[in-house]
Amino acid sequence: MRGAAWHVPEAATPVPELPELASLNEEERRACLALGVDRIHADDALDSTALAEGAARQVLDQAGLPPGDLGGLIVVESRAPETLLSSEATRLQRRLGADAAITFTVGGLGCVSVTPALLAARGLLCADPGLGDVLVVHGSKPAGAGRYRHPVTVNGDGGQALLVSRRGPVRLLDIVQETNGDHWDLFHVAYRDRPADQWREECRDLPTYSFRLAMETRGRLSALLSSLLERNGLGLGDVRGYVSQNLSAAGFRFTEESLGIELLPVCRDNLRRFGHLGPNDVFLNLYTARERGQLVEGDRAVLINVSPVAAWSVLLVELGPQEKMS
Repeated sequence: MRGAAWHVPEAATPVPELPELASLNEEERRACLALGVDRIHADDALDSTALAEGAARQVLDQAGLPPGDLGGLIVVESRAPETLLSSEATRLQRRLGADAAITFTVGGLGCVSVTPALLAARGLLCADPGLGDVLVVHGSKPAGAGRYRHPVTVNGDGGQALLVSRRGPVRLLDIVQETNGDHWDLFHVAYRDRPADQWREECRDLPTYSFRLAMETRGRLSALLSSLLERNGLGLGDVRGYVSQNLSAAGFRFTEESLGIELLPVCRDNLRRFGHLGPNDVFLNLYTARERGQLVEGDRAVLINVSPVAAWSVLLVELGPQEKMS
């Protein structure tokens, strides 16, 4: 990976000041305030495409790469497109001026959707030796007006852009992913029969989420991590750091106890500062750890992602020397 950038709105709201807390019952309010999220950044004037565009322009500028030189543009789909039937991917292509890029959308797996996007980017680069760098982007916004997803997390706004190349300071060594369609609608937003201000994310079965899926996740992640390390000839001691998506403090403890690992401190810090940014969390945590010296040249790291649809992925990366950006 040649570079990465994020676009987060400046405006921040402390979680206790979120307007929707007034409509929660006491149990829901306590659960929200116990997640470990201090504040979120949000801007209702920025849609998913604008957030993604902001991050994309940053990473292209850092790399000194004109948009017209991109070989591919892969957009991780938003949870609620602005319009039906239109193309968010080609809208962003036009706004960036990435006219020569092979452009399409990947999604359907919530937070884990960044994983098939990276698999697709790697496939494009392998299939065509003459293809230029591939930009993987996502603008994260909640589907409805509310920010609190009971009992899971609090959503902020943020754009992410990953510049996938044949060279770069972060090497993506391996990826494993699994899904289970039994939980395809565990979390959902009914929208066809109601105006947008009444859209609410709902959990079909809270006990399934809290117990059955949690136990399945424990087994899935353990098996995926073992498989990833074994096929790369590594043990737990060969991995310098682990990061996961930022859902809640309890979620971090669950992951650590399930896998017998310790997540890097940036995970909890970014959870406090930004809340949950969907598919953007794991690479934000990785690059924050790199910037702070928690990961250095030669270190290997594992990125852990889970989605209640349900999907699981584990990525192995290695840090090389930092390249000077143009």
